[in-house]
Amino acid sequence: MSEPCLKSLPQVLSGPILRHTRVNRLVLWMVGSCSLTLRMRLYLPGSAEPWFDRVLTDRDVTRLRFGTSAYLHLIDLELDDSLPENTRIGYDLGMSDELGHDSDNADELWIKDWAPHLCLPGASWPDFVIKERLDRLAHGSCRRPHSAAADGLIRVDQSLLDAQYAVEKRPALLLMTGDQIYADDVAGPMLRAIHSLIDRLGLYEEALTESCVSDSKTLRQNPDTYFHREKLLPDVSSNQALTKRFFGGAKKPVFTTANAHNHLISLNEVMAMYLLVWSPVCWRLVTIKPPVLSAKDAATYQGQQAAIDDFVAGLPRASRALAHLPTYMIFDDHDVTDDWNLSALWETTTYEHPFSRRIVGNALIAYLLCQGWGNDPDAFADAMPSIQALTASAEQGAYFDQARQDTLVDSLLRFEHWHYTLQTSPKIVVLDTRTRRWRSELNAARPSGLLNWEALSDLQQDIIGEKAVIVVSPAPMFGVKLIEAIQSAFTFVGKPLIVDAENWMAHRGAANVLLNIFGHSRTPETFVILSGDVHYSFVNDVRLRHRPDRPRIWQITSSGIKNEFPHSLMEWMDRMNRWLYAPRSPLNWFTKRRRMRVTPRMPEGRSAGERLWNNAGIGIVELNEEGEPTAIKQLNSSSGGTRFLKAESDH
Repeated sequence: MSEPCLKSLPQVLSGPILRHTRVNRLVLWMVGSCSLTLRMRLYLPGSAEPWFDRVLTDRDVTRLRFGTSAYLHLIDLELDDSLPENTRIGYDLGMSDELGHDSDNADELWIKDWAPHLCLPGASWPDFVIKERLDRLAHGSCRRPHSAAADGLIRVDQSLLDAQYAVEKRPALLLMTGDQIYADDVAGPMLRAIHSLIDRLGLYEEALTESCVSDSKTLRQNPDTYFHREKLLPDVSSNQALTKRFFGGAKKPVFTTANAHNHLISLNEVMAMYLLVWSPVCWRLVTIKPPVLSAKDAATYQGQQAAIDDFVAGLPRASRALAHLPTYMIFDDHDVTDDWNLSALWETTTYEHPFSRRIVGNALIAYLLCQGWGNDPDAFADAMPSIQALTASAEQGAYFDQARQDTLVDSLLRFEHWHYTLQTSPKIVVLDTRTRRWRSELNAARPSGLLNWEALSDLQQDIIGEKAVIVVSPAPMFGVKLIEAIQSAFTFVGKPLIVDAENWMAHRGAANVLLNIFGHSRTPETFVILSGDVHYSFVNDVRLRHRPDRPRIWQITSSGIKNEFPHSLMEWMDRMNRWLYAPRSPLNWFTKRRRMRVTPRMPEGRSAGERLWNNAGIGIVELNEEGEPTAIKQLNSSSGGTRFLKAESDH
């Protein structure tokens, strides 16, 4: 029996987002303003009668209440009969009348009634396709709401419109490879909307330990809460030795992002942001009237408002794309905070402080609930009782039990199953390059390897014996040599934080093991590596110098969905990279990957030999039956795009 929803609130606040999708299992994510009783219908082509029609039970839906009027629903439906492959399958979710009554006489409301923006033109419900073979993939990372660039998810929606009924033209799935939110870089109007939504939905509060604000409610009322949160974030003055080593003696926040002025802190802030980056519905519930600000901050707020307005205007189409394509996600640093787990020293500095530990933990809880859970619900079965106990602890007093929250954070910081594999054809292996790091044994301040030896061994076991594999690595495995050299130079002088010195070649042990995996006799013949992170797009063909026929490796990077590298700086770095690392340059032999021949593909339409494409958008990769890329494209978020053409000469 569902609870009555408040008449002033829509029943569904966000979603559904289509997540893990196989022939006998459907996973969807959505948030309601009350606990919803849902009826699922599935439709096969050419039939007006549902192929499947059932009221979902507690076995099919897990509900988590995280506010007075906020309930997360994870639909995990196991089917007795297999769905057909390579076929458009319609799905619909029915609910009772607007007050939440579910009597037999109540009129049921369906997606076209409560979320018509999720339906393609002429359709009464969303649909999806389960492909027997991965023939076309969409992928991208770095969706920053207040970037001046348009939203690449709108271009994903356009690809669905262009495909119409042609199943073969529709992407088999969408891979979001990191930074789905920017918890550490939030616009003033976005933070204002977050706070308004917290109040409107009654999102649960929390106490904050060793902070200058006592709890999350006081945080929202603090005069420094807008544009000056660096004053509220924890410093490390209590640990002078680490302060001196990590920050050169300067008193700085633990959080090293240059844009920490509106860094999210509380769990309700992060949860509210997820609702606002995925749902146009929630924006109708909030006010973004500016708070009282200084003249300088008010000017910044107004300057960000236009970008946020454009972002909100595109959300109906972005959410429609997420409702139609099976969508898989993995975190990168901005889903938590910039430089997250950069080095052993960063970890020690951050996690020894209760306040900074809580901030990171809150972002991880929200990631689990809003991203990770839908990738692989089974992986989080052991964690869910603790999360359910935490949310239940707030239902009476509106504040989370502090001890339960700290215990949950501790367990998630030890959790080692954020990574996952998809038994598709070819297999997809999604790497967690953030929490299983290879820490430097010589200098705790040096950047950690992106995977430790055990995690790299797990990767090898996942792919060994496969003919072809798709590996999702948020950071490129084979990046731009000049940028990696600059990062190495700053690391050498003890300043890795200045340039985000995080790449696969930054740690000798991790780099050597990774390159040995590619040279193993039983490694797959075909590797497609999908990455993001860097805010520009590029493609490298990679081969072993001593064995150029096997394996065949493609490094395909698409970034960002809504973010771009500074254009003038990008042009300079692209040009310098071509000069310094030309095919015959001796500098190539000083890189850790000198055993590999790396050949950049040229983006079509560039005039001066550029190799990097600096436009927000989405990547599209078309694969043949052997899992080899036959076409690699970058669709610009506004219009147009490029194809990456095979180079005539090696690099």
